[in-house]
Amino acid sequence: MQRKRSGFTLIEMTIVLFIIGLLILIIAPNISHQKDRANSVHTGAMTTVVQTQLDTYLDSTDKKTASLGELQKAGYLTVKQVKIANKEGIKIHGDEVKANS
Repeated sequence: MQRKRSGFTLIEMTIVLFIIGLLILIIAPNISHQKDRANSVHTGAMTTVVQTQLDTYLDSTDKKTASLGELQKAGYLTVKQVKIANKEGIKIHGDEVKANS
């Protein structure tokens, strides 16, 4: 009498591993792209925040330009916002805020 074996054959296991590997190759680059996109969106949002606060500060003080430090001292930006702006390379040039890309 023959016994009935339960389990996977080597070919079935190979096919499953091949499919899993293929899915990883498709998904991994997409995840990396999403992280880059999220960082880009965050930098854009932070640039907008700093620009808005700079405009408000310049309007209320009649100055022509300001620095991130001045905005922080005047209470227009928090310490955390200034640290993030510096980390992301956000600079103030005259009355414009630009992010180094």
